[in-house]
Amino acid sequence: MFFAATLALPAGQALASDDLAPQVQINSGDGARAEFVAVPFIFATETLSTSMGAAGVVKHAGQRQASLFALGLGSANDSWVSYLGAYDYQIPGVDSWLFSGEYYRASYTEGIFYVPGQAPASMAGQPARVVTQGDESFSRLHLKYVLPWGRGAKGAVASLKGAPSASLGWNPITSGVSSIELTPFYTQQTLMGFESLPQSARGLELELAWDNRDNRENSQQGGRTSLTLTRDWGSSQRQSWTTWEFEQSLYLSQGQSDWFDSRVLAFDVYLADTPTWNSYDEASQAYQRPPSFAGVSLGGFKRLRGYSGNQFTGRSALLYAAEYRLTPKWNPLQTLPVFRWFDIPWWQWTAFAEAGKVSDEFSLDSLHSQMKTTVGAGIRFEVEGVVVRTDFAVGEEEGQFWIMVNQPF
Repeated sequence: MFFAATLALPAGQALASDDLAPQVQINSGDGARAEFVAVPFIFATETLSTSMGAAGVVKHAGQRQASLFALGLGSANDSWVSYLGAYDYQIPGVDSWLFSGEYYRASYTEGIFYVPGQAPASMAGQPARVVTQGDESFSRLHLKYVLPWGRGAKGAVASLKGAPSASLGWNPITSGVSSIELTPFYTQQTLMGFESLPQSARGLELELAWDNRDNRENSQQGGRTSLTLTRDWGSSQRQSWTTWEFEQSLYLSQGQSDWFDSRVLAFDVYLADTPTWNSYDEASQAYQRPPSFAGVSLGGFKRLRGYSGNQFTGRSALLYAAEYRLTPKWNPLQTLPVFRWFDIPWWQWTAFAEAGKVSDEFSLDSLHSQMKTTVGAGIRFEVEGVVVRTDFAVGEEEGQFWIMVNQPF
């Protein structure tokens, strides 16, 4: 069985818009001063060898609700990773909008990637695992409009705060946060020896979401519903394509016990498709399909965590995930070296299981046949308002250890 460890930005993994955005809790007072927290780290992985770097968060960065996040690392094999994000900014007088931006760039001298169309005949339809030099980057601009009802009735900043569990209902007009988010994006990936593969994607994402959780960082009640449409209109060098993704999460509190402050059952369902998959463009003599790094996929730190990032790619995907989250009353982290330098109000033990499938046809029968499974456990904790997640997951063929910010759902 193969095991790998990955920190924050795995090679070959196209990140979703909120994968690295630290969800910083905000207080109810005005005029909060900026707070800066930085954490150095050192680790070793198969892809990066021995690596050193640092991550930093600035809370209340110019505006009370806004935050900045930066990460950088270099490795013994001359790989490097950089990431910069600015989140939840407002234009004065525009109360219903939040603006965020992200930029990521990395170079891997011995990156592990899954390349479609390279597998032998006995593995037809499965991407081939290759080790090569790869360069990746993406940039995203998020424009989020919070609809003026439910928790958005008092503006976008007020919608960032949590809600008492007793106030949650199943009517979007009176409960939760309804939003429309537009995200122009550009994604690029270049692999040495595979220059003939598509190398970029550029387009627009549209997300319709209803966030009815009591707390974004440590949800105990409610759920979140989202529908995301992604379109790349193509160019003379790039094929056009369209995808859609639906995701539904649900959180059920099991109350307290003698040992735990909270016990939560968390569930998530993810369904995605590429409706242009079989549309043939006569001009370019190619199907309207996205590059593997920008299209529908499973595997990685968020979905089907027992497998490498983008290990399974294709037209459509289905994933079921369940977690049991326990928050102990006993919290020794504030007394340990290094940890005591930071505010860590809670930590959490988690057990989880996942089942998913990627298929080249959009069919429930196909998506439910021969599903890949993952089981695992993790420890998560809030550090200065940011959730840090460590997950160890085992699939049918390999295992992965992930260190990441934010809950998987």
